[in-house]
Amino acid sequence: MAKKLERQTEKVQDLEKRLKRALADYANLQKRVEAERERIIKFSEAALLTKFLSVLDTLESAEETAKQEGSVAVGQGLALTIDQFRKILKEEGVEEIKTNGHFDPQAHEAVDIVKGKVDNKIVEVIEKGFRIEDKILRPAKVKVAKKQIEETSSQAQKEIKSGDYV
Repeated sequence: MAKKLERQTEKVQDLEKRLKRALADYANLQKRVEAERERIIKFSEAALLTKFLSVLDTLESAEETAKQEGSVAVGQGLALTIDQFRKILKEEGVEEIKTNGHFDPQAHEAVDIVKGKVDNKIVEVIEKGFRIEDKILRPAKVKVAKKQIEETSSQAQKEIKSGDYV
């Protein structure tokens, strides 16, 4: 009788361990599913916010044109709209990528290299870049200075001029 009771006790303890393990596995699964869901939502939000960045570019370009043409009312209206737009982006965690200083290949895309006094210094911003937390939505497109610019080979120049390059 004592052995039977001992076996039953061992069986109950084994079942308790299994149940605890199953509950812990389930809790971990719930955490992973929730983290994945949040990641998908952030990714979707980032994709949508990236689309809005081109609208911001267009508004800023229109504002610049209005200023150049002397259209004060239009320029002021655009400035208000742009400020509201930037405020919404900021509330969503979107930040403009800093472009003052040295070139960072993680955050900047070099679209041109120009001769300069200092290597890897950003000399002009072609298109603003934006990030949300540590994710780059769009890299800043910049011109970068180099002390010495390597010339392309004469063969490469001929191919570029003739359009015969791949």
